[in-house]
Amino acid sequence: MSTLPHTPMGTQSDAGGTAPVPVPTRLLVHALVREDGTVDAGELYTVAGLLGMTDQQVRLCIKRLVAEGRFSHEGRGRNALLRAVADATGSLTPNVAYVRHAYRQDHGLAAWDGVWHLFAFAIPESSRTSRDALRDTLRHLGAAPIQSGLYVSANRIEELVEAQARHLDVAQAVTCLTSTDLRIGGHDDPPALAAALWPLDDIAARHDRLADFARVCLDRLAQPDTLTGSEQLTMAIQLAAAFTHAMEPDPLLPPELLPQPWPGAHARRLTAACWTALTEAGTHATTGTPVPRLFVQYEDLLASIPERLT
Repeated sequence: MSTLPHTPMGTQSDAGGTAPVPVPTRLLVHALVREDGTVDAGELYTVAGLLGMTDQQVRLCIKRLVAEGRFSHEGRGRNALLRAVADATGSLTPNVAYVRHAYRQDHGLAAWDGVWHLFAFAIPESSRTSRDALRDTLRHLGAAPIQSGLYVSANRIEELVEAQARHLDVAQAVTCLTSTDLRIGGHDDPPALAAALWPLDDIAARHDRLADFARVCLDRLAQPDTLTGSEQLTMAIQLAAAFTHAMEPDPLLPPELLPQPWPGAHARRLTAACWTALTEAGTHATTGTPVPRLFVQYEDLLASIPERLT
C-alpha cells in the first residue's frame, strides 16, 4: 500500500521537478512513532495527506497493524492515539556504523588495502532456508555473486558473515578466503571488476535522485516562510526514505574502485546538510509537540559522525 511519488509542498528542482521514493503507509506509521511509543492520529492523517495518501488508506493500515498486534488503538478518527505494543519494524534509519564508514570513505579515511574477501558455501537442498538466508546476508553486506555459491566483497565482512553462518547452523559449510589477484574471465583490473560485479549505474542513479531531492529540501528550508510541523515531518520522512533507498543497495565500495567523482559522496553531504537544517528549523521544539523517534535517530546518527565529515 504505497503512494505515488510526491514532491513536498509543491517544490520544484532545477531540472523541473524531482520526487523522492514512495513511502508505504505502514512505514509512515512507524516513522511517526514518538519517544513515548505513541502515534498521534491527527498528525498521521495530516502527513499522509501531504504525501498523497487517502484517509481510507490510513484507516486500513491502522486496522491491519492493530490486528497484527503491533499497535493498540484508543479513540476515534483524527483524535485517536496509536500505541506501539510490539517492536516497531520498518525503521527508516540505516545502521550507524555503516553510515559512519560511508562518510569516512567519502573523505579518504578508509583506503582500500587491495584485498578481495571471498565467501564460498555448499549448503544442501535440505537446508535451503538457511542457504537463502546466508545468501541474503551476503548481498545485504554488499557482497556480489561471482558464480553459484561464491561471493566477493571489497570490505572486511568475515566476522558478520561467520556470525550469521553460526546462527543458521551452517558454519561448517562456509569457506572464507582473501585474494589480492582476483581474476574473472581473464580480467583483473580492480575498477573494471567492480563495474562488472556491482550495478554501479543503478546505485549512482539512486544517489543522484537523493541529491536532487535533498537540494529541493534545502532550497525550501532556506525560504523565509516557516514550515509547519506537519510539513517538516513530511519532508523528513521523504528524505529518510530516499536516503535508505540510496544506501541499502550500496556495497560501499572503496573510492579506489569507483568512478570519480562518485555521486554517493555528494548525496550524503547534501543529506547531512538538509537534516541539520531541519533540526535547526525545530517547529516541534517550539510548539512543544513530542518529536518522533525518526528525528532523534537521525540526530544521534549524524552526531556520531565527526562534523568535518558531514
